[in-house]
Amino acid sequence: MNYFVGIDFGTSGVRAIAINMDGEIVAISRTEYDIRDYETWQAALYEVIASLPKEIRQTTKKIVIDGTSATVLICDLEGKAIAPPMIYSDACSQEVLEHMKKIVPPQHSVCSATSSLAKLVLFLENEGLQPLFSSLYLLHQADWLGYLLHGKLGLSDYHNALKLGYDPMLLNYPNWLKDWALRNPAVILPEVFAPSKTVGIIQEEIASKLNLSLDCEIGAGTTDSNAAFLASIGTMKPEIGTAVTSLGSTMVLKVLSDRPINDARYGIYSHRFEHRELGCLWLVGGASNVGGAVLRQFFTDQQLQELSDRIDPNISSSLDYYPLPKKGDRFPINDPNLAPRLKPRPDDPVEFLHGLLESMARIEAQGYKLLQELGSSPIQQIYTAGGGAKNQIWAKIRDRYLQIPMQQAIQTEAAYGAALLAKISL
Repeated sequence: MNYFVGIDFGTSGVRAIAINMDGEIVAISRTEYDIRDYETWQAALYEVIASLPKEIRQTTKKIVIDGTSATVLICDLEGKAIAPPMIYSDACSQEVLEHMKKIVPPQHSVCSATSSLAKLVLFLENEGLQPLFSSLYLLHQADWLGYLLHGKLGLSDYHNALKLGYDPMLLNYPNWLKDWALRNPAVILPEVFAPSKTVGIIQEEIASKLNLSLDCEIGAGTTDSNAAFLASIGTMKPEIGTAVTSLGSTMVLKVLSDRPINDARYGIYSHRFEHRELGCLWLVGGASNVGGAVLRQFFTDQQLQELSDRIDPNISSSLDYYPLPKKGDRFPINDPNLAPRLKPRPDDPVEFLHGLLESMARIEAQGYKLLQELGSSPIQQIYTAGGGAKNQIWAKIRDRYLQIPMQQAIQTEAAYGAALLAKISL
């Protein structure tokens, strides 16, 4: 029997899920890692694979990895990182954004302080590093992790490469980006493939180390939120208008639409979702820094459960917060200088948590309303993924704001979506 493995590198943890030909989960492994330390990426990747049962590893047909969007490494020609990772929420300065305006067309989705391209521009402006290297690869988190398995540098997928400026409609880099790369010959833009497209075979040394089959294929990756979308709906053939909210450390909204929507003013972008039967559809949405990272600044997981159970979800909170872990948000307000709003803070922790959960629900509803106003396909149903999906009180508060049928996610682990990609190519 063949098995298919999806590996999810989220904001704090790593999970591997193996499924069989019927899409049933046969094994799960987990570990922690430090997203700002790329050496822990490698250790975590090998650990979650090695922790799967031996008989599954030996008959794994394909592996697909998802990573956090716009988390990047700058590497040399040997794949060695030459600077610490720049992660999804790292925002570049206004000076970098002004420089970007000279490169990028107005209102393009990469005109964001957290985009992959902004981080590359920031690196090139660091005179202490760039001149030391004649050639540089920008690799997204999933790109570099895939490289560790198949050994080929400079490969990416059109989900991760979107925030680098890759055009998913034309399936090519736009002329303005090609021209810019010519003026910066040290930069090697990655070759881009469809997510899950086989890009290599496991290296013999790694296969031996991890007890994997020598013919195990490695597919091009995807982003964690796109993998979470597929995990939530549990199928590779969803209905147009299906939406998924991923409630992890951040909050990501996505709607499957028959048309793309891209608007840098609000941090809205569209991922290509190409299906052999459905044709070319689009995952339209945005990612907010509002989410579980804020809650963990004030509460443990046990406190969140105990205090949530004491909230009446049918009663509105009078508190109006914009709960960010630090300055800056991407969607539905795209402002790197947006300050967190967490006052007044009541003495009662139940009341405080109620205000936080309700404010996040309000921002989620604002995000979906904005997507509809800008022309995405009408939302028919909303699934919920991520750790926040387990909080039933929060779900009832969100239901009061969203007024759209809410569905229980088929799977809340993004690794399951990556495993589905490994099993069936889009």
